[in-house]
Amino acid sequence: MVNPEIPSWRKVIQSQIVAVTVYADKALVTRRSVVSLTGLERELVITPLPVTLETDSVRVSGNGTVGVRLLGVSSDRIYTTEPVAERVAQLTRQIQQLEVEKRHLQAQVDALVLQSNFIEGLREKTEETFSQSLARKNLSLSETLDFLNFLGSQYSEYAIASGECKTQQQELDKQLQALRSSLQKIQTPHPKESLNLVVAVEVASEGEFELELSYLVNHASWTPLYDLRFSTSSDIVHLSYLAEVTQSSGEDWIDVALTLSTAKPGLGTLPPKLEPWYISTPTPQIARRYDVRPALPTIATQAAPAGEGNWQEQDEIAGDSVIPAETVVAEISKEGSVVNFQLNGGGNIPSDGTPHKTTIFNDDYPCSFDYITMPRLVSFAYLQANVKNSPNGATLLPGKANIFRDNIFVGTTNLENIAPRQEFKLNLGIDEGLKIERDLVERQVDKRLISNQRRTTYGYRLVITNLLNKETNLKLTEQLPVSRTEQIKVRLTRSNPQIQLGEMGILEWELTLPPQERREIYYQFAVEHTPELTVIGLDI
Repeated sequence: MVNPEIPSWRKVIQSQIVAVTVYADKALVTRRSVVSLTGLERELVITPLPVTLETDSVRVSGNGTVGVRLLGVSSDRIYTTEPVAERVAQLTRQIQQLEVEKRHLQAQVDALVLQSNFIEGLREKTEETFSQSLARKNLSLSETLDFLNFLGSQYSEYAIASGECKTQQQELDKQLQALRSSLQKIQTPHPKESLNLVVAVEVASEGEFELELSYLVNHASWTPLYDLRFSTSSDIVHLSYLAEVTQSSGEDWIDVALTLSTAKPGLGTLPPKLEPWYISTPTPQIARRYDVRPALPTIATQAAPAGEGNWQEQDEIAGDSVIPAETVVAEISKEGSVVNFQLNGGGNIPSDGTPHKTTIFNDDYPCSFDYITMPRLVSFAYLQANVKNSPNGATLLPGKANIFRDNIFVGTTNLENIAPRQEFKLNLGIDEGLKIERDLVERQVDKRLISNQRRTTYGYRLVITNLLNKETNLKLTEQLPVSRTEQIKVRLTRSNPQIQLGEMGILEWELTLPPQERREIYYQFAVEHTPELTVIGLDI
C-alpha cells in the first residue's frame, strides 16, 4: 500500500551497512539497498543516517535491470521525538511503590508515638501512688526498680524504633526526589537529530536497481594492541597482532565486512601552506565572538563490492576428540605505504564508545636473547630479545604490547613503528637465571702525598654465575664517578678483563657464559685531590 503523504516521484528506501573501513580517526561506511523502481521516481531518500556523517564525503553508485541516471545528492536534517511511554510507566510504578513504603513507615511512626504517649501517661498517673506506697513500705525496693526499668526500656525501644523509621523515610524522600526529577526530564520532549540523504535520479522504466552509498563518519577509530609470548627454552617469539576498535558514530556495525586501514584521510592530500607570520605591538583587547567553521575535506572513495566469505569445510570428528579453537585472522593488502587488514569474520561493533578487540594475525618471529645488568643499581639481570620483522611481513604500528613468558604475564612495553626487515628489541623483564654479586673489596687512602695530591683507591669484585642450562650473552655495565672540577681527578687504574674507560665513566663488558659457569670481574680506580679539598657525592 502506498503512503498517501509521500508523492509517487519520491521513494523512501531502507539500506543496510555491508562494509566498514576504519581509519585512525574516522570510518568509511558502505551501504546497499535493492530498490524496485516504477519509472516515476525522481528522488530516492535514504534514512535515517547519523549526524556524524561528513556530507562532502558522500558517494553514490549502483547498477540494475533498468537505466538510472544519478543527478546529485543533498542532505536534510530531521528531528524526531523518541517514544517515552514505557519509561514513563516504569518510573511512575517505582514512585508509587516508594510512596506506599513511605506511608507504611509513617503508620509505624504514628503507632510508636501513641505507645510512647501511653507510657508517659502511665508514669504521670502512678508517680504519686508509687511514692506513697514506697514511703509506707507497701512496695519493696526491687519492685520499684523493676517498674522504673520497665519505663526506661520502653522509652528507649520506642525512641530507637522511631529514629530508624525516620531515617528510612529520609532515604525514601531522596529516592523519590531523584525519580520525580527523572520523570520530569523524560516527559519533556527531546528531539533526536538524524540525517536524510536525497538522491536525485532519472529512471528510464520499471525494474530492479541496486543502490550503493558510501560516506565518512567521525567518532570512530582503531588502535593496535599486541600480545608477545615467548619461552626461555626456544628462540621464537609468538606475536598476536590485535586491534581495539572504538566507535560512537550513532549507528551499529552488525555483521559487516570490516577492514582496518593505516591511511589518514583526515590529513587531506595537499601539504600545508605557510601563512605570513605577523608580529606587532600590543593592542587593547575587545571582546568579540567568532564563528569558526573548519572546511570539510572532500574525499572521493569508490567502495569495492563486498565479496562472499570463504568457508573451510571440516571433516566429521568421531568420539570425544578435542577440537582446538580457530582464530579468525585478517587478510593483509598493501597499496604503497598504506596497509589494509580485511577481517574474514563478520564485524560486530556497536556504537557504544567502548573498545572491541579483534585479531589481525598471529605469527612466529625468530629471535636471539641477550642479558643486560647494571650491578651498581640492581643485582639482577634483565632479559632482552632481538627480533627482526619478516621481509614480507606487515608494518607493526605503534601500540601497547603485553608480554608473557612461559605463559606468565610479566609486564607491558610499547612498540614503535616497525617496518618489514626492521630489527627491534623487546625488554622482557628480570631473569633470576643469572646471579650477580658486587662487593667493595678495597678502599685505601695513601698516607704519603704524591705531588701534593691525596689518592684514594677503590676496588670492586663482581661475580656472575650462569644458573641456566644454556649459553648466555651478557652485557655488564659499571660506572666510575665523573669529576666536575679540574681539582679532582678520577683514573681507572686496573681492570680484569681489561677494558677501556668510556664516556661519562662507563665501563662495559661483553661476556659469553657457558651453562653453570662462574665468572669474576675486577676493576680498580683512584680519586686524587689536594688534602684540604672536601669531596662530595662520592657515595661508595
